[in-house]
Amino acid sequence: MASDDVREVLVATDFSETSEAAVRTAHAYASAFGARLHVLHVSWPDEHGLTVLFADLVERLGTAVPVAVASHGGDAADEIVRYAKTHAIQLIVLGTHGRTGVSRVVMGSVAEWVIRTAPCPVLTVPPAGVGREEARVLPPAMDGGERQGERSPHPKSTS
Repeated sequence: MASDDVREVLVATDFSETSEAAVRTAHAYASAFGARLHVLHVSWPDEHGLTVLFADLVERLGTAVPVAVASHGGDAADEIVRYAKTHAIQLIVLGTHGRTGVSRVVMGSVAEWVIRTAPCPVLTVPPAGVGREEARVLPPAMDGGERQGERSPHPKSTS
């Protein structure tokens, strides 16, 4: 994936600390690509105060990267994928809760469903401090190749 290929980056947020790490990562990628950052929140029917939360988030992000915000009701995974398809998103960034094993199976996984059904690559970001050093944002290989020892989950186009 060349940097010219990514013009629209989507990050889903629930305004938690976990999603804050994803927002920071998505913002860094959007900045590196020269892309617009879409911030999506999938809301509950009786959820209030989103305007203030979005305004605070946009203010923290600054003006270096164009930001579009949206809120949709419904199933989180379905709405994230639908938004990505509707807005020609080329990269989705999601925070994860770091669950594994039985916890992940019982709780379900929005990130896993998005990864399986998304029309574009999905980058998952674990919460800061989950058994690792502070997160480092590494841009993807710009020549279309994978990093040594890694395989892309998306087949390369042969056209």
